[in-house]
Amino acid sequence: MWDHNRDLINQRADVIFSDPDAARYAWGIGFHWYETWTGGEPMFNNVSQVNASYPDKNLIFTEGCNEKFDSTRYQYWPNAERYGRSMINDFNRGTVAWTDWNLLLDETGGPNHVGNFCFAPVHADTHTGQLIYTPAYYYIGHFSKFIRPNARRVSTVSSRSALLCTSFLNENGQMATIVMNQTDQSVTYKLYVDSRAIETVILPHAIQTMVY
Repeated sequence: MWDHNRDLINQRADVIFSDPDAARYAWGIGFHWYETWTGGEPMFNNVSQVNASYPDKNLIFTEGCNEKFDSTRYQYWPNAERYGRSMINDFNRGTVAWTDWNLLLDETGGPNHVGNFCFAPVHADTHTGQLIYTPAYYYIGHFSKFIRPNARRVSTVSSRSALLCTSFLNENGQMATIVMNQTDQSVTYKLYVDSRAIETVILPHAIQTMVY
């Protein structure tokens, strides 16, 4: 149900999930990230409030893309950071799955029947046959390559606002921790697991995954 932006997700969840007759037909609720069209910030806390109110319902991010396609900005890194920021925040607020709108578009940011041309993680140049991998493709890979089906999220917090992080425990006992640096400076930090710690560095505006 819903399958629209985070801004009104709470109102729609309350209407359906608080009705016993309707709720039994709803496995979960889908949402997008386009509430920023008003000029505001992503409303991640709305997702966590739905999760807190209806913990037996599943949250899925069903659509997101960077708008206003411009072929000169294939390698525009803030587009990728938008993915990383959203994925980490959404997962930490109870989201169980996250998918793009289009994984592959052509050299015009389409096809699109209403002219709403957008970026995708991969673009195909239909004239040359070339595939163009944008930074978003590699940011998504930090999650999809290391977080396996049926993984369980493990509570992970950062003591510095410069860093975003999330962790998942895979069925084979392997843990994956994704860390993202939102600043213009390299950050030296320690990853603590119980009483053990390792020290490492993350470069400016970088994302990294540690597997252990």
